[in-house]
Order: sequence, then structure tokens, then C-alpha cells
Amino acid sequence: MTPTLTYALLPSRALIGLSGPDWRDFLQGLITQDVEMLAVGEARFGALLTPQGRLLYDLFVVGREGGCWLDVLAEHRAAVIQRLTMYRLRAKVEIVADQAPVAILFGDAAPGFAPGAGWTPDPRLRALGWRGYGASPPDGVAASDESVRDGAKLRLGVPGPADWGSDKTYPIEANFDLLNGIDFRKGCFVGQETTSRMKRRGQIKSRMLPIAFEGAAPAPGSEVLAGDLRAGEVLSGGEGRAMALLRLDRAEGASLTVDGRPVSVERPAWFLEALGVEAA
Repeated sequence: MTPTLTYALLPSRALIGLSGPDWRDFLQGLITQDVEMLAVGEARFGALLTPQGRLLYDLFVVGREGGCWLDVLAEHRAAVIQRLTMYRLRAKVEIVADQAPVAILFGDAAPGFAPGAGWTPDPRLRALGWRGYGASPPDGVAASDESVRDGAKLRLGVPGPADWGSDKTYPIEANFDLLNGIDFRKGCFVGQETTSRMKRRGQIKSRMLPIAFEGAAPAPGSEVLAGDLRAGEVLSGGEGRAMALLRLDRAEGASLTVDGRPVSVERPAWFLEALGVEAA
């Protein structure tokens, strides 16, 4: 089969520019990702948490000459800037909104394909393609839109902002630890104590996983039941497939239903590999 790549702008994402002599130290003490050795053109996935360890804002940190971009949800950009400014104190950091567009390349690429300047591999999962920052699409790729790309991401079983919201979920529940979104070897960051304790003690009771069913997606918030027991809730989704936050002890091996309809849990290959579990 001929490799095919698709290009789409991501209007749901927006950029914040950080610069100044203290930008690395400033960011290093705030987010879940290590930026000490972030290279120009490299992207790393992470989050800004509440002091209690809940997921506040997801972000990608993209290295630039003299600073970085933060790739955030567009509707959260003003709030992220406000939060960063609150933490800045005397740090020599400039924090500004940047209007460069964010784009994605996804699909099957020919071996050795490199999209060129302005593109960097998605740090979460290779199958998610490349993220572009102010970059032009390579020659020969098909044009698409963000909804098509979101469908591809759902088929891979990768959750997104529509699933975790803001200040509702712990990042490990949203699989940030399995998608290269938390560096447990770095120093302190906001919310580190709770995050590290959950990982260290193995007290991970719930995770986001895709569920499959017949027909249209149940409404967000619909209960996933294992018999009469609540086993989780539906998050975002589409025809035949949705993300759900599931209680692992109740969902494992159980016959699950949503609104009386049978549903099945799918454990993507990347999820099993990250947990060190062999696929059946």
C-alpha cells in the first residue's frame, strides 16, 4: 500500500513564547517535564498541575533559539499566561502570546521520510506523526482538518483535553506517565508530591482507555457499569468508539454496559507496551 500522509491545521491549539535568561530554570520548577536539555526544534509533552497534583493544563514544550514555545489549548492560553505570570516573581522571563500556527502531519510515511524545517515528532507516540510550528506542509501530502485527525487519535486510544478537562483528573489517570508526559527523575515541580506518590505506591485505580460499542457514542458522563457496580464514565467519543475513565479493578474481565448497551474495553498496543505487558 502506498504511504499516505495528511496535513491539518490545529485551530484548537495556540502558542505562548518564553524567552529570557531564566526561562529554563523557571519552567523546570513548574511543569511535569524536564526542560534542562531541551534542544532547539525538539518537543516534549507535559503538564502544569495544581498544587494538589490534578491536571490543570496540558502542554508541549518546543525548543527555540533563546527560549521555547508552549503549545497549549487555545481556549486556555490566556489562563496559562496568567498562571505563569503569577509564578514568575523575579525570574527574568518574558511570557507572550505567539500567533504562529500549529499543525499536524499524520498517517503512513515512506521509510526515511523527514518533513523538513518547523516539524518535530510528536513526543507522546510515534504513530501520532509530527507537530508543526509555523511550518509549511511538505509537497504531496493531502489536506484535511482537525476532526479527521481527532478521529485517528481516538482509534489509537490516545486521550486528549476533551477527556481530562481542567482540575478534574490526575495526570497518571490520563496516561501521561505512559505517553512521555512526566519525568519522574527531575527535581520538584508543582504537584510533584501527589504524582510521585501515586506512581511509587502503584495506587493507580483508574485509567483512560477506549471502549467500543455499536452505534452513536453515549453522552459524556454516562456511567459504565459492571453489573450494578459503577466501573467508570464515558468521556469524549464518536461512532462506535469513545474514551472512558475506568476503574481498573471493576473493568478487568467484566461484562460492561453503558445505557443498557454492551461495551468492550480495548487496551492499545502502546498502552500494553508501556506497562510491560505482552499483547494477547
